[in-house]
Amino acid sequence: MAQLKTFSVHPSPAIAPSLHATENPLHHQFWKAKPSSFKQLGSRARVGASKLQVIKAVARSDTEAEISETTKGKGLRGKLNKVVLAYSGGLDTSVIVPWLRENYGCDVVCFTADVGQGIKELEGLEQKAKASGASQLVVKDLREEFVRDYIFPCLRAGAVYERKYLLGTSMARPVIAKGKEMIRHVLLLGSQLHHVNVRFELTFFALNPKLNVVAPWREWDITGREDAIEYAKKHNIPVPVTKKSIYSRDRNLWHLSHEGDILEDPANEPKKDMYMMSVDPEDAPDQAEYVEIGIESGLPVSVNGKRLSPASLLAELNEIGGRHGIGRIDMVENRLVGMKSRGVYETPGGTILFAAARELEFLTLDRETIQVKDSLALKYAELVYAGRWFDPLRESMDAFMQKITETTTGTVVLKLYKGSVNVTSRKSPFSLYRQDISSFESGQIYDQADAAGFIRLYGLPMRVRAMLEQGM
Repeated sequence: MAQLKTFSVHPSPAIAPSLHATENPLHHQFWKAKPSSFKQLGSRARVGASKLQVIKAVARSDTEAEISETTKGKGLRGKLNKVVLAYSGGLDTSVIVPWLRENYGCDVVCFTADVGQGIKELEGLEQKAKASGASQLVVKDLREEFVRDYIFPCLRAGAVYERKYLLGTSMARPVIAKGKEMIRHVLLLGSQLHHVNVRFELTFFALNPKLNVVAPWREWDITGREDAIEYAKKHNIPVPVTKKSIYSRDRNLWHLSHEGDILEDPANEPKKDMYMMSVDPEDAPDQAEYVEIGIESGLPVSVNGKRLSPASLLAELNEIGGRHGIGRIDMVENRLVGMKSRGVYETPGGTILFAAARELEFLTLDRETIQVKDSLALKYAELVYAGRWFDPLRESMDAFMQKITETTTGTVVLKLYKGSVNVTSRKSPFSLYRQDISSFESGQIYDQADAAGFIRLYGLPMRVRAMLEQGM
């Protein structure tokens, strides 16, 4: 087994990554940071405020005294002074805290980035972190930045991976990895599937090539979730899962993904009680609901005439879409590393927004522009999925998408009913649709007689080939 490496680089506020841990335990990161770089708040501080928050450590207890005593010496693999763990309270992050202390004799500060995983995901995290052996918990709110700077550009581009996946997890990785904290050490908790590692590490390479990455998943002897559960039990660490119910989930403001357990067999139908963001379409209201989406230059700005911030707008549509069973997909996707994986995704608000943006583009973009945009959207989605958010190619494509959607402004009304989304109305001051031209009635601009010459010219290649084949 390779020796875990440590290193030092000069901190750079402009490029140092921030942290977030999701419920998916294979997606977590570690940083060594100065605790003084985080503001200390009182015990009544509200989790999820817009500025950087710290849940202040409680008074020194016997447990903390034991932690300090444990971290005085060198660990089994070496010595680190202090690391910051991207923490979700899930299985792997709970296990990693004692593993780090045991193997590197270090003080562990847990860090959670709020990208909309929900208040239930954040409640009780301090207690969980401390029970695992951490010294304190830090929380930072990235919801508005996540939606404004990552989700909305993908929406404007029409980026969908392999016909179905709306890139919920993929979009969250760059906003998590990019931050302002003063960082000296980076330790990456590597996924066994490695595609998650790629997304984080490529962001580090793009923003600070001096950073080295250490991956405990490529070092330790814990080979799976059941091993992690056994490790937790051995060290008396409370964990949120059991061997009877092992789903790997990743939740943010855009979506909720489900993997593992019975889903590993593509022949198995997902259990009804697995879903969390949406009701079963069969149980959705019998009365349809209409929702109006306002869009300016390709970006959503309002719901039912009410202007909202990006994060608030998405949260509103998640609630509306969720109660009508909107946005469930079940797919087998091709992972970056070549293997196939089955996942089930809930994206209620995102599904509504994609439908609205697409319908408005049919009014405002011409045929060739739509075709080129759709072809580029495929590559755009592949780049995001592969962790290449900061690649100059994606940034250049984004500039094209921004330019081409300048006139994609207007409103779209959608009808939501038992899992379906159907357009009922679309309006735009830049609409290319002209009723006086498109009408079946004769008009001055379009003359039916013009069709004869057009058809003869348009069909000329086919006519010439037929003449050749028939010896004419």
